[in-house]
Amino acid sequence: MFQNLSDRLSSTFKKVTGKARLTDDNIQDTLREVRKALLEADVALPVVKEFVSKVRSRALGAQVGKSLNPGQQFLKIVESELVSVMGEANESLNLAVQPPAVILMAGLQGAGKTTSVAKLARFLTEREKKKVLVVSADVYRPAAIQQLETLAKEVEVGFFPSTTEQKPADIAAAAIDHARRQFYDVLLVDTAGRLHVDAALMEEIQDLHRVCQPVETLFVIDAMIGQDAVNTAKAFNESLPLTGVILTKADGDARGGAALSVRHITGKPIKFLGVGEKVDALEPFHPERIASRILGMGDVLSLIEEVERKIDREKAEKLVNKVKKGKRFDLDDLRDQLQQMQSMGGLTGVIDKLPGMGGMAQMAQQADMTKQFKTMEVLIDSMTPWERRHPDDLSSSRKRRITQGSGTQIQDLNRLLKQYKQMAKMMKKMKGGSMAKMMRGMGGMLPGGGMPGGGLPPGFGR
Repeated sequence: MFQNLSDRLSSTFKKVTGKARLTDDNIQDTLREVRKALLEADVALPVVKEFVSKVRSRALGAQVGKSLNPGQQFLKIVESELVSVMGEANESLNLAVQPPAVILMAGLQGAGKTTSVAKLARFLTEREKKKVLVVSADVYRPAAIQQLETLAKEVEVGFFPSTTEQKPADIAAAAIDHARRQFYDVLLVDTAGRLHVDAALMEEIQDLHRVCQPVETLFVIDAMIGQDAVNTAKAFNESLPLTGVILTKADGDARGGAALSVRHITGKPIKFLGVGEKVDALEPFHPERIASRILGMGDVLSLIEEVERKIDREKAEKLVNKVKKGKRFDLDDLRDQLQQMQSMGGLTGVIDKLPGMGGMAQMAQQADMTKQFKTMEVLIDSMTPWERRHPDDLSSSRKRRITQGSGTQIQDLNRLLKQYKQMAKMMKKMKGGSMAKMMRGMGGMLPGGGMPGGGLPPGFGR
């Protein structure tokens, strides 16, 4: 997300950050480029105008004039205004009510409401330790109820059954009663969408809102529809007392205009970003971290949180202890490392959050590192336990069997063995070293033999 905007702004700011003195002329030139970059990113025109105006007034004032480093100070003003446009700080859900806390999900058809219900249910269960019930009041879309039931099983939360013959308001009332009797903390209500905003949709959801009396009414919107996202958000905001926004498919939107516009137009905070198809691909929206990412400064805080949450500490410690004792690093260990990386959204997901690494993330994407990682995993899975422990002793016939069994080519296997040898060599040198040093071994997975700086992000192996 924000890749196009980030690239444009980065090249623009390079021209001013090194300057010893900022003048009216170079500030105006830079702001002209900033304006163009924001419009190309599909940011709403009123938002662009106000943003540029505020940056100009602060940049031409005493703040930059008296600064020891005017260029960097200018960048700081831009970052501060980006944060301001998106809402200053993360606004969490209001769950401090008499259970069950009802959360109503609204939005157009295809925005990703049902998937977002499942993602939010998982988020509340895992991170907030809540007992969650979900219900579908979508009686129009074929298989909507079954879809939610399947997702509820996947994320291991309660599911309240409903049918297409029932009225949405009746479904919601029965679900609330059930949630109360069964002592659920939170009830998530999935609603029907339409292909466009219409009177019937608004009337039905207003009726649902009256019955549910939700503590949160979240508007689910597809980040990829750009300017239309703002118009739709405005229409829903006029009909419903929205409390926040979930921006879906953010990982597929290189522009990011919706994220910068929705808060300004509706006055409602973006509370979550949907960043993938998996049920754990939901992130709390932190404006200051997003602004930092847009300006190429990375998002190390989010990365550390992700590492703490997703890295299997037991496996990591086991590898460290194994290497410390001088035991041989084998392909089972390599597969564990690959799986740990994949759990964090792959190599591009990690690099994207590192300061100044936007270009590297693109390179990794172009090299299709995720595909390479998967090929390596498939090859390792096709081996016998003995072969995984003794990869240096693979005969030609064994290699042939492994590649045929995994549907890969002999050059794929040779590439895997070469990268394994590089890592094994490094691990041998690290005998007696720290976990941080061990985890840097993943740097060897990149084409060309490693990441800049020779390792992985802060937090790996902490």
